[in-house]
Amino acid sequence: MPFGLLKYGLSSEYPAQHHFTPAKELKRHYDVVIIGAGGHGTAIAYNLAKYHGITNVAVLEKSYLGGGNTARNTAVIRSNYLTEEGVSFYRESVKLYNNLSNEFNYNVMMESRGQLTLAHSDAAIRSFRWRAEVNQHMGVRSELIDRQAIAEMVPNLNMSEESRFPIMAGLWHADGATARHDAVAWGYAKGACDRGVELHQLTEVEDIEVTKGRVTGVKTNRGHIECGAVVQAVAGASSVVAKKAGIPLPIHCYPLQAMVTQPYKPVLTPHVSSPHVHVYVHQTSRGEFVIGGGSDPYPLYHTRATLDQRESLSAAAMELFPFLSQARMLRQWAGTTDMTPDYSPIMGLSPVENYYLDAGWGTWGFKATPICGVTMAELVATKRVPEIIKPFELERFYRYQQINEAGATAASH
Repeated sequence: MPFGLLKYGLSSEYPAQHHFTPAKELKRHYDVVIIGAGGHGTAIAYNLAKYHGITNVAVLEKSYLGGGNTARNTAVIRSNYLTEEGVSFYRESVKLYNNLSNEFNYNVMMESRGQLTLAHSDAAIRSFRWRAEVNQHMGVRSELIDRQAIAEMVPNLNMSEESRFPIMAGLWHADGATARHDAVAWGYAKGACDRGVELHQLTEVEDIEVTKGRVTGVKTNRGHIECGAVVQAVAGASSVVAKKAGIPLPIHCYPLQAMVTQPYKPVLTPHVSSPHVHVYVHQTSRGEFVIGGGSDPYPLYHTRATLDQRESLSAAAMELFPFLSQARMLRQWAGTTDMTPDYSPIMGLSPVENYYLDAGWGTWGFKATPICGVTMAELVATKRVPEIIKPFELERFYRYQQINEAGATAASH
């Protein structure tokens, strides 16, 4: 190994080619400016460059690549939603995820493990039966399973009828999966940069110029940029950035915390969640147990971790998996969820011409990354709203045509 490193260091191949755009000055004009270099922003840039030939694109990030909610989520991928609009949308995203590593020749470490959502009441069983039928009708693999099937699938799960909330049934979603969240952002960013897109980290948008109802430029901490179009994909900062363009959004932001244990031998294959006790658990390929739950009950633009949430998540996780009482906590973190009233995203056109919205993702932004990249790039390139995202336009809140997905969260909010 030491000789191999020495040989590489002295060879003509060192230093290796840059993965991403080297630091450079901002150009005076870009055809498209994308605000936010998370999974969504880089996916849009990648699809604009590869499939629409639009490469005069700048992706602006106030911190570092994938350092916002992309780095702070728990990497769950699923499509077992409640409404037909939601199921159709996330179904296509899961399909794209299945081929993502091949798409840009970059391993995103996707693992199809399935998701099991637990029912602790008759009401939950009725809701799961409804979701299963909607999913099956839309071509998504979901089914209601009984206690025996659950016990066989997850032998370490506490199935005692003497527990506080006995498990009565479950919704099994065979299409559920996980992927390496930072690898998704890196893969998209590398593919975009290889095609001429510029990635500018440590570049914060301070203001957005709107002239006669049309976006014309962006003011950053590194200078002014003229542009033909702007796409905002900034997750928890959605309302703040949109306000710079004079656009009010029906979004409130809440911290969402999670934590992870030290690695253990593999004992848990599927992702297991319980909306009733506000927790979900899965074991990573490295052996860590990822534990998350509902968002904090108060709006806040902050990504700090709290002791009370750690205690709450630990108690709920141990109720499902008593053996976790011996697990040592490795780290705890939080993201900022941008929640809409109907728990569905805001995508598409805005009141400002050529200013496009990719916002309101709450706790489900990561799983939508590939389909967002495809549809938002198509919108920017063709000026036509793809049919699959029309239901998620901002105008639905003014027409009272909301898409209620509150019942499809992995852990109740």
